[in-house]
Amino acid sequence: MCLIVLGWRVHADYPLVVAANRDEFFARPSAAAAFWADAPPLFAGRDLEAGGTWLGITRHQRFAALTNYREGGGQHPEARSRGALVADFLTGDASPADYLAQVTATAAQYNGFNLFVGDGERLGYFSNRGDGRCQWLPPGIYGLSNHLLDTPWPKLTSAKAAFTAALTTLPETAPFFELLADREIVPDAHLPETGVPLAWERILSAIFVWTNGYGTRASTVLSRHRDGRIRLSERGFAADGSVAGEVDGAFFSLR
Repeated sequence: MCLIVLGWRVHADYPLVVAANRDEFFARPSAAAAFWADAPPLFAGRDLEAGGTWLGITRHQRFAALTNYREGGGQHPEARSRGALVADFLTGDASPADYLAQVTATAAQYNGFNLFVGDGERLGYFSNRGDGRCQWLPPGIYGLSNHLLDTPWPKLTSAKAAFTAALTTLPETAPFFELLADREIVPDAHLPETGVPLAWERILSAIFVWTNGYGTRASTVLSRHRDGRIRLSERGFAADGSVAGEVDGAFFSLR
């Protein structure tokens, strides 16, 4: 997952709203969002190579999402799968505080990541490339790309502005999908330097990423209403950048 914009307790009717793009190699197999047969309360997509996920929510209002931290040349092939960080929280029963304490203790076993976890009452953030501390987020609009929380990369700044405007249109999802579909490439003068070649910095500067063999695989819009209604809508994309499938899951939480 390479872009997440999240509204936490800023809308009177929707205490949690998320718009996110997952960027990945098209050769990596994955399943569209659905309830998991081996974890029935969980609604999420699934990485069929390592078994984890990048974003999901449960009927018990447990939510988690993850982005990778981009650092050219810094990947360790023997590191543990980062998708397990999301899946383990969503399929477990540890509180967000206890879970993030566990993650903090084992964070060095993973390549760079950013992680949101919440249970409907609290929302926490942790990165193993930050200062080593968990953050408990007050109400606000937050964004993650492939650096630390709210790093003002151009695509994140524009995505947060569009997300703020889209909040006023809920329960419509079209404005959120529109912002997630933005393919504008950022001028070189405003590109970050993350250790990858300039050509890749350009490609990855767009909100919706597309290049040969790699790009935005799924766009997701998630909302939780104050009455317990949860909706997760997802668009999957083919290797040519066209829409390859859509999911619209709606259900009530169990509390």
